[in-house]
Amino acid sequence: MRLTPLHPISYISLKAIAAMATGLASVLVTNIVGEVFGADLPLGRWLLAAALCWICSIVFAAFGLFMGYLLPSQNAMQILGPALALMAFLGGLFVPLDSMGHTFATIARFTPMYGVGVITHAPLTGDLGVGAIVNVLAWTVVFVAGAAWRFRRDTARV
Repeated sequence: MRLTPLHPISYISLKAIAAMATGLASVLVTNIVGEVFGADLPLGRWLLAAALCWICSIVFAAFGLFMGYLLPSQNAMQILGPALALMAFLGGLFVPLDSMGHTFATIARFTPMYGVGVITHAPLTGDLGVGAIVNVLAWTVVFVAGAAWRFRRDTARV
């Protein structure tokens, strides 16, 4: 890979597409399990929720690529597990933001998990703000740019 003239954004995009395919499998399995165990949701909302979950997984595909270039491979999962749990907590996925106070809710809006949580819950809550969409797009750009930067730096060693 280092000897090819492949542009970093092209490489990152191809890796993200592969990660999105894996993400689609996860979303499908989750929805099948939900159906088997009696989850009740109108079909249209169910399909919309599944599609939004899958689309939002691009943030974590880009995050994984960035961290894959940033961290040593032998330590990646030891760092990523707690980091994702912390991001989920700060993004308001474990506790409703309304119950945590204004300061915590303000901080949450600037974390990668916040936008994903709001967007994926939108078919259930009916509440989709522009801020959540901007959040997902901004974090995706940050992580893609970070991955491209690390890819360039990694290939510069050759």
